Amino acid sequence: MSGQGAKQHPLVVYLQSLVEQEGRATLAALRGSLREGHELEGLRVVLPFLGPDAGRGAEDDAVLLAGLFALYPESSSLSLAEALRRVWRPTSGEPARESVEKRFQALLAANRTDLPVHLRHAVSLVAATELGIDWNDLYRAIRYWGHEDDFVRRRCARSFWGSSAQDAGVPDPEPATT
Repeated sequence: MSGQGAKQHPLVVYLQSLVEQEGRATLAALRGSLREGHELEGLRVVLPFLGPDAGRGAEDDAVLLAGLFALYPESSSLSLAEALRRVWRPTSGEPARESVEKRFQALLAANRTDLPVHLRHAVSLVAATELGIDWNDLYRAIRYWGHEDDFVRRRCARSFWGSSAQDAGVPDPEPATT
């Protein structure tokens, strides 16, 4: 999914401000919330940015996004799949990195329970190359990962394996989300 031109979620704006204001302690706590059994530690940070009717799923998604951001707070207009594509097929004439494609395939196959582990691996791969991530886009992807139409996974697949038209910046039409 592409977040270009979309309004930024207040949580993402706050997370980006932590970097600008050197909120190292908060970022460290958010990184810690990625450890199994420590997810509740991130609620202190994310709950003010969720509506009063947010359920556990929305809370877990926000904590996951905040923890991933704290791992690698570099922002850009690239979706995670687009960034992984650049890691997989570097432009410098290097051969494609098969291990990146395998990680991406595992991410696409991940269910909601396994998603945090696969996203941590994916973000770490992107971090190693110093590419940024569109955190608003990733937040939406996490929120709709289990949608019955599977539009998030399909959009990710198109971004990763898509045609050269996508490389040239030709936008995809938005999928139906009925």
